[in-house]
Amino acid sequence: MTGRRLMVLGTGSDVGKSLLVAGLCRAYARKGLSVAPFKAQNMSNNAAVTSDGGEIGRAQALQAHAAGVPLTVHMNPVLLKPETDVDAQVVVQGRVLGRYSASAYQRLKPELRATVRDSLDRLSAQHDLVLVEGAGCAAERYLRPQDISNMGLAEAADLPAVLLGDESRGGVTAAAIGHHRLWSAEDRARVCGVIVNKFRGDPSIFAPAAADILAETGWPVLGLLRWSQAARALPEEDSLGYGRKTGAGGGLVIAVPELSRMANFDDLDPLIAEPGVDLRWVKPGQAIPGDADVVLLLGSKTTRPALEAFRAEGWDIDLRAHLRRGGRVAGLCAGYQMLGQVVRDPDGIEGAPGDTTGLGLLEIETTIAAEKRLVEVEAQDSISGTRVTGYEMHMGRTEGPGLTKPWLRLEGRDEGAVSGDGLVSGCYLHGLFASDPFRQHWLTRMGGQASGAGHRARLDQALDDFADEIAADLDLDALLALAR
Repeated sequence: MTGRRLMVLGTGSDVGKSLLVAGLCRAYARKGLSVAPFKAQNMSNNAAVTSDGGEIGRAQALQAHAAGVPLTVHMNPVLLKPETDVDAQVVVQGRVLGRYSASAYQRLKPELRATVRDSLDRLSAQHDLVLVEGAGCAAERYLRPQDISNMGLAEAADLPAVLLGDESRGGVTAAAIGHHRLWSAEDRARVCGVIVNKFRGDPSIFAPAAADILAETGWPVLGLLRWSQAARALPEEDSLGYGRKTGAGGGLVIAVPELSRMANFDDLDPLIAEPGVDLRWVKPGQAIPGDADVVLLLGSKTTRPALEAFRAEGWDIDLRAHLRRGGRVAGLCAGYQMLGQVVRDPDGIEGAPGDTTGLGLLEIETTIAAEKRLVEVEAQDSISGTRVTGYEMHMGRTEGPGLTKPWLRLEGRDEGAVSGDGLVSGCYLHGLFASDPFRQHWLTRMGGQASGAGHRARLDQALDDFADEIAADLDLDALLALAR
């Protein structure tokens, strides 16, 4: 079997490509097709562990869930995880290849073309339809010679494409016509039409713009996707999205400092969805709010720089004042490492070799190591006994007497640490708040109230609602007919 393929290109970053592919995955899966998502290159510190033991971008994990298929490294063969403004960890087919500067990565990209094609061909051989998501703006001429994720991939794999623009930003007509003028005749010929995202108002008003696009490019407007409330309930892909979502505004106050190179902030989604949670992002220059019930430290791609930035903001002082008031503190992954006595990086995995003093709230010490632990796990909360499922994704090894009072119990070992007074806890497990019984007990223990609603059920309902909206705004059969 060789499945059909269709590419979704974007007029820019954050125009909705990832969510559209997720919605299409659900819509076509409900029609009985075996569907798989694919993104050749993704840049995000939000990642998920796959069933074949690697990692991919969190957006592709959501898309796979929407399609009802297991996660595999071939859905996102190249993942870039930024560590500084000019360096990123490069993950190829689920495994860390190394740390590369932006210029070094541009030189590496031609060597990755065969790997990208291998992953795409594997998915095509296993599914009826592969929905291929582009990356960022699809018409950046200076990137075209080394491109592996937009028209470079479309040319190599002979992919038909649709172009997605975001009307809420304005300028969709100019963006579509601009792409046509920047692309070569060969690239233009691959585009079957334009989809307009986040449209509000009377669709008839857009008719002159659609006529202009058709006259200038020859591309029909295939549909206007309405501004979606269902899509707002779905996880954000990367750092362009974090901070746009907060809790309902009443109840338990959870303060989340915006760490540098923050990773896996989708850990918060199940908490944000709780009506009894008031989640507040603490931005640089702001103090941790004095009425916070819990301060939650998330993951970061670079723990030592995150610690240094945390201190530079004075948040370490705020945190100790919070604890003196009887507040609670929790840390996940890098946030857990930060709560210890010291973070060592003797081999310079995250930057210059050295040690950074931790926040000193847990009796643990961490050494950054080159080997990355990627594993799905099941555990029990050591306090409530409730079941927890999640995944580990880290490059640190943590030791110390604090581990004798673990937060979680896994089969054959304990995980995480809880302070003697019970106010501070931390662990490596991502996704633990998505486990309904654990989240409900944790919120109650923190002094809040849980709704009792299931996180996965909420997610699936949002995907179904979004797929319904897409089906109302697009001709899904006509769009499928464009795939080949």
